Amino acid sequence: MQTSSFLPWVIAAVVVFWMVGAYNRLVRLRSDANAAFAALETELSRQVQLVHACIPPEEDQGQSQFAGGSAFWGGLQGAAAQLAASLASARTRPLDPDRIAALGAAQEVLAMAWDRAERDDAHDLAGPRLPDNLNGERAQLVRMAQAATEHFNQAVANYNHAIAQFPAVLLAWLFGFQPARGLRARA
Repeated sequence: MQTSSFLPWVIAAVVVFWMVGAYNRLVRLRSDANAAFAALETELSRQVQLVHACIPPEEDQGQSQFAGGSAFWGGLQGAAAQLAASLASARTRPLDPDRIAALGAAQEVLAMAWDRAERDDAHDLAGPRLPDNLNGERAQLVRMAQAATEHFNQAVANYNHAIAQFPAVLLAWLFGFQPARGLRARA
């Protein structure tokens, strides 16, 4: 009779240990995704800093190599400001799908502004508005951001997979683990 009364305690202990282990795994995977976002944020912030570093002060625009492009620089500056604001929003909740979608849109806007800058440079008879080394630095920053995006997306996929597996899905529901969204990698 003692063996049968001992069995429920063993089963309860196994279930409790499993729940603690599964919960810790979900927390670790969420933490990994948050850490991957921090690395991505660093790379995207460098792109914003590059824009700010290359925009001439307003009083010098008429005398510098960047003359005649206030709309040109305004577009880049606005796109960088949008990306910075989206980064700040996503920083508070990096696994919120809506915030990541807004960040992806802001990243696309900045990429379009840079593409426009390169197209305008090709047709400017007075010479390029962008220094030669700027395009190389930008290309390097884009490659670094792509690598960080891939790492973030993999971490998000691992997290999403874990919270969708049975029986961990029950713990995810119980403790409020929500699916996250990856960021579309820019080619």
